[in-house]
Amino acid sequence: MGRYLIRRLLQALLVLFAVSLLSFALVYVSGDPVRALVPIDASPEDIEIVRRGFGLDRPLPVQYLTFLARAVRGDLGESFKYRTNSLELVVRRLPNTILLAVASVTLALAVAIPMGVAAGTRRRSLVDHVATGISMVMISTPSFWLGILLILLFADWLRVLPASGAGSVRHLAMPATALGVSSLGLITRLVRATMADALRQRYITTAHAKGLSRARVHYHHALRNCLVPTVTVVGLQFGALLGGAVVIETVFAWPGVGWLLIQAINARDLPLIRSAVLVVATFFVLINLAVDLLYGVLDPRIRYT
Repeated sequence: MGRYLIRRLLQALLVLFAVSLLSFALVYVSGDPVRALVPIDASPEDIEIVRRGFGLDRPLPVQYLTFLARAVRGDLGESFKYRTNSLELVVRRLPNTILLAVASVTLALAVAIPMGVAAGTRRRSLVDHVATGISMVMISTPSFWLGILLILLFADWLRVLPASGAGSVRHLAMPATALGVSSLGLITRLVRATMADALRQRYITTAHAKGLSRARVHYHHALRNCLVPTVTVVGLQFGALLGGAVVIETVFAWPGVGWLLIQAINARDLPLIRSAVLVVATFFVLINLAVDLLYGVLDPRIRYT
């Protein structure tokens, strides 16, 4: 277990190193970032002064090594736009993004597991066809399009929910729904498939022969053996929702890391872009590690070697 954990932590460091390299390099693909920091009529002398002021006049390898050395110490640089520590800005917005992702996953699980179990235990029935159809529609629905529809319906027409902002459960309802619908459809189909497979196993026949109730067989025996693949997908979906929240946070003006990242990209705020990307990537890596460690709790047969 200890050796496995150390190996996974080393792999996580390599992933974060690759993310830092890509986030550093790709921001230069769209052009000179200094142009976004100066007026359109700025003179070449003024542009050069700004370039030297932000340390952008040095060669890119030197800039990256400097950035990496400071990042190891927890210093990801000062935001060009806000003139304060970029990591602190991201950390202040991070709880809102985590809250949105947790609410989305919770909503998806609360609906997907019962619906998947109902479909998996009644294969080729009306319930199965309806659940499968609904899940396919959910998977195929773009989250930003659904978010706009929710705003038009609940904020503009019915006027029962606020269209944007944060601060209460009413503000969270629409963005969490729009963000979680795709995960809901995916988890429903996964639970349905794994339940249908589990019900064909011999231990389920034994459980029925013992006289156990249908609900106990389905939820205590069959569903438990479906949790390992389900937890895998939920962990990946949670990490994806942290990154995918960029679009939904922009649609609903939700003050999270995603909305901050869009503002940083528009302003070509390089330190803030790197900080946001690295923080989201770190959470994604840690979630995957936690999911791998959870396998042993869910299935005692799994050994970490």
